[in-house]
Amino acid sequence: MSQPKQPTNYSALGTLVLVFFFWGFIAASNSILIPFCKTHFSLTQFESQLIGSAFYGAYFIGSLILFIISNFIGHDIINSIGYKKGIIYGLAISVVGALLIIPSANANSFYAILGSLFIVALGFSVQQTCAQPFAISLGDPATGSHRLNLGGGVNSLGTTLGPIIVSFFLFGSVGDSGVEVTVKNINNLYLIVAAVFAAVALFFQFSNLPDGKNNEPFEKANKASGSLLLMTGLIVAIIILAQVTNLSKVTFLLASVVAVVGVLFYSNSKANANNEGWGAMKYPQLIYGMLGIFVYVGVEVTIDNNFGALLKQPGYFNETGLDESQISQYISLYWGSLMIGRWTGAISVFNLSASAKKIATIIVPFVAFGVVLLANRAHGSDVTNLLPYGVCIAIAIAAFFYGQEKPVKTLLTLSILAATAMVIGSFTTGIVSVFAFISGGLCCSIMWPCIFSLGVGGLGKYTSEGSALLIMMILGGAIIPPLQGAVGDGVIGLHKSYLVAAACFLILAVLALKLRSVLKSQGLDFDQQIAGGH
Repeated sequence: MSQPKQPTNYSALGTLVLVFFFWGFIAASNSILIPFCKTHFSLTQFESQLIGSAFYGAYFIGSLILFIISNFIGHDIINSIGYKKGIIYGLAISVVGALLIIPSANANSFYAILGSLFIVALGFSVQQTCAQPFAISLGDPATGSHRLNLGGGVNSLGTTLGPIIVSFFLFGSVGDSGVEVTVKNINNLYLIVAAVFAAVALFFQFSNLPDGKNNEPFEKANKASGSLLLMTGLIVAIIILAQVTNLSKVTFLLASVVAVVGVLFYSNSKANANNEGWGAMKYPQLIYGMLGIFVYVGVEVTIDNNFGALLKQPGYFNETGLDESQISQYISLYWGSLMIGRWTGAISVFNLSASAKKIATIIVPFVAFGVVLLANRAHGSDVTNLLPYGVCIAIAIAAFFYGQEKPVKTLLTLSILAATAMVIGSFTTGIVSVFAFISGGLCCSIMWPCIFSLGVGGLGKYTSEGSALLIMMILGGAIIPPLQGAVGDGVIGLHKSYLVAAACFLILAVLALKLRSVLKSQGLDFDQQIAGGH
């Protein structure tokens, strides 16, 4: 049974995607801060990944707080205030965090910087909890992934420019390796970021964006709350145990992954037996979606967050390794790869003829590639060595055509392709390995909207609640990157540690098949709906 087709609200969608830019800008900026802080504060690879843990852990904490409070007071906070005001409040929280980074940098305190980034990301968790289902609600549910691709394309423009701009603020220019840098160089950057966040909040306040509320009655989910608190308690207990014992970092991080996965499967099992009190978690597609987001965000972030340190290693890219100021063009290309894919995925939002859509699917990726090259060239980088990456883009275009815009088929295809690229990158060196790892961005580019739209498919009045739970699973970005970092520190080396990423992509391939199965059992087949023109 197909869900009824709804027209897309293009004016509201155009306003909404503005905020997607800033999530990408800040998240990608961390890619420059991580290797810089590692050197400046003399950190291990594991310790440097705490930047990502603080940032992405905040998504889990923020979404958990929203869920628990809503359940306690008996109504959905986000639905009460509406998606529009939720985004505004989230931006205000991020303003506070951005401003706190300035005194943290002046104090030369790594942990104060972590705390400030945590607050920035708390604001992002509120914004994403509102913006993701909002984008899906602005048109036909079956094509919700296409609207998220449009937002993701704008997000990726931020991720492409982020490393370049941050590198400019830290080093004076992207390619200048001779500048003595202190953490105080970021003061002006984050002052500007705070001002822009505030300006966007005002823009949203006075925009004609709909409130984004519904009148569905709220249903408490005490069992789901208990399950999430159990997950949190287990993770905290594992962290404490690791601090008071000689438990290895790899063991403690693997135990955290097992705790997350174990609690979700336990919840699914209990909900199948009796779904009362589970709220959105009684839907198996949400459980698989939560696992998918956990793994996807973890692998997207870990490819990049460990990449800067790998590029610096002598013998990997060249004999001496790259200087910190020279790695930004490769980090920018990785995040630019997500932009390339998302711009391509966003083509389907527009009413193009079949032939025009095919032509655009070939041209748009290379136009986006040109934007990445121009952005790097404008900031002083020689981009000649990046040109052969066009071969990877051609392979990705073929995969997009094969996926036929169907969320399950696309997710499965790209997961297998990405796992293959990670294996190739792990057993080669030089530019071949670099391009293989960077191409993970092309494959990741449209996974999020596929997983998200499938995860909330058929949830009805539980869509807002389900969205908060999916956003919560951005927690994967706090656990999987330091896991790879710990594996790289002392187990198989940083280069071979990218096999962790390969394993993550294989898990996503399995989850794609699971999502298709549970949705079809409920009479929902988004792949078939799209194939039938819905």
